[in-house]
Amino acid sequence: MKLLDTYLPKTEFDSYEDFSANFTINTPDNFNFAYDVVDALAEEQGSKRALVWCDENGAEAAFTFAQMKTLSDQAANVLTDAGIGKGDPVMLILKRRWEYWPIILALHKLGAITIPATHLLTVKDIEYRCAAADIAAIICVDDPDVINRIDEVKKKGGAADLRYKAFVRSVHNPKDFSPGGDNNWADFSLLMENASKEFKRPVQKNTNDDIMLLYFTSGTTGMPKMVRHNYVYPLGHIVTAKYWHQVVPDGLHYTVADTGWAKSAWGCLYGQWLCGAGIFIYDYDRFVPSVMLELFGKYRLTSFCAPPTIYRFFIKEDLAAYDFSALKHAVVAGEPLNPEIYEQFLAGTGIKLRECYGQTELTVTLCTWPWLTPKPGSMGKPAPGYDIDILREDGSSCNMGEEGQIVVRTGKCKPGLPGKPWGMFGGYYRDEALTNSVWNNDIYYTGDVAWKDEDGYFWFVGRYDDVIKSSGYRIGPFEVESALLEHPAVLECAITGVPDPDRGAVVKATVVLAKGYTPSDELKLELQNHVKQTTAPYKYPRIVEFVTELPKTISGKIRRVQIRNEG
Repeated sequence: MKLLDTYLPKTEFDSYEDFSANFTINTPDNFNFAYDVVDALAEEQGSKRALVWCDENGAEAAFTFAQMKTLSDQAANVLTDAGIGKGDPVMLILKRRWEYWPIILALHKLGAITIPATHLLTVKDIEYRCAAADIAAIICVDDPDVINRIDEVKKKGGAADLRYKAFVRSVHNPKDFSPGGDNNWADFSLLMENASKEFKRPVQKNTNDDIMLLYFTSGTTGMPKMVRHNYVYPLGHIVTAKYWHQVVPDGLHYTVADTGWAKSAWGCLYGQWLCGAGIFIYDYDRFVPSVMLELFGKYRLTSFCAPPTIYRFFIKEDLAAYDFSALKHAVVAGEPLNPEIYEQFLAGTGIKLRECYGQTELTVTLCTWPWLTPKPGSMGKPAPGYDIDILREDGSSCNMGEEGQIVVRTGKCKPGLPGKPWGMFGGYYRDEALTNSVWNNDIYYTGDVAWKDEDGYFWFVGRYDDVIKSSGYRIGPFEVESALLEHPAVLECAITGVPDPDRGAVVKATVVLAKGYTPSDELKLELQNHVKQTTAPYKYPRIVEFVTELPKTISGKIRRVQIRNEG
């Protein structure tokens, strides 16, 4: 019996309607992904490929599920010897190193709380996270800059609860690598090599409601929020892997994501292994489209997920020069898809990109499921278990074609379904007021604006605070940005509203030009006319500003609020 059959009473469906009505998950007590999935696979299919890893410098490694069990047991022993146990918050700053996988599994085995983080965090960012979550341990890459930032926080007294620091040594670093700074750093790689391969599950098991993951969202406004996920969260990503990514059992799935972001949990761990697929990881610092495209043929990748930006660079290459013969499915998320990208990728590969909408707080919420015909730019239809509505400001439901805020209703559910969707967050850690501000009366307010068409497909407009109201019109930034991005002169852009005494607000485009183009009044006019011809004329940007870069969060999201505040 396939592992997936343990959790799904029914795995195959005839239509979207069948899927929506009849999909359900069997949730066992004290579920722990590391033991119940990875160790189970190690026992039943130990030689099965679990992870294939390579980096931009030519290093390669591959691991079976039996090896992943052994490595995670060794990591669990190292952590236990360091005094880390159930409920301890541990921050992982491991980029795309293969060690991330056995270490996070080890933390799950211990019942600890994993806090994935990016290596781009500043001293202030690290200090904030240490204080907000009482972080007990940090395991990071052997990057002196990262290590020095952590030591700086410690020197300032901003990590009062931090009692263990360790680094993972790169395959390219000598074994006598010294982190510098103070001498209280442990070489986790060396300790793992020498640790016992036998680990016994702690007597005090985790419950399903225990905190397994804390994600600090990078929010485009305010300080990051701590999104709390429990131990059954991985089961929510069965839908992600099987019905959105459509991973191929025994195939190799690649999601472009740093381990510091929730996207990694979506595409590089839980659902893929539950579905029996191997995971592919490419560890790189500099994105080179041609190099990434070579991976498809070299490693026979069978499914792929990336944000539109990646595909935008792909279609500028000669796709006919690359081998996509193993690729069965490709999907996209992170922002709405420009139709031009969809069409060019389809022409180059024969594969229809399927879009998805979700948040760090949620799992796959809306999607162009296998039974649906893609409409480029649409988020698709709701996932099973998600009761989605679009609301006006007064709380009433919008009509077809009317824009409003996307909400998730969690009060009512069909027989056999949980009170809230599988994998939905349990609230913001240590911030009941913030939780109640977005989730009250059994309605979770996403903060995103959308509309629904006559076929039931949802279309993204923008963040609630980003929608521009001009001369009685509501203008979503995405449609204007999408139009601008079709012009060859535009590399990146952001659309915001600027107060105007006559119109209330006017549309402003902040534009980063592609190589070979220079700012001019003639180019401004050309871009304005291009938007008028591509979308409704009233949406064109009356103000165009050329800049060398756009302000972004550490996760790469454009900070429109900063652009608005800076005029």
